Amino acid sequence: MKLRILLPLLAASLILFACGNNGESTDRTGAAAETEEQGLTDFELEHGVGPITERVDVGDDIDGELVTKGRNIYEMKCEMCHNMEGRMVGPELGDVMERRSPEFVMNFILNPSGMVREHPEGQRLLQEYMTAMPYQNVKEDEARAIVEFLRDYNKNN
Repeated sequence: MKLRILLPLLAASLILFACGNNGESTDRTGAAAETEEQGLTDFELEHGVGPITERVDVGDDIDGELVTKGRNIYEMKCEMCHNMEGRMVGPELGDVMERRSPEFVMNFILNPSGMVREHPEGQRLLQEYMTAMPYQNVKEDEARAIVEFLRDYNKNN
């Protein structure tokens, strides 16, 4: 009697085991399919969508002149929506350089509408904050200066 119950259960278990996978291949396939659907390169997924298409050499040392320039631009164009500590209209930026690459931050500054439209993190931030970051007419060298200011803030606070 027990054998009549155990054999079908054993057969079903073997079938499920044989048809299943270890989950790892499903994740890779899912991730690859997602990337293909979004049409983003690996670089764009990690560093954002925009004019910065190569790694930016920021070096280990902080450039004081760039920090001053970046602080001035931040105070003029970013501070109305971002705090360094704590949420405001947009996310806090005090630790952004721990969470994002310099290229990602620069692409978000230089191409906010493209980031929200095309990048999954930009879309997630739009859903969370319910406000799209406006383009602030910041040039590439100014975005680099803001990154240096954020690096300095992160290092010293």
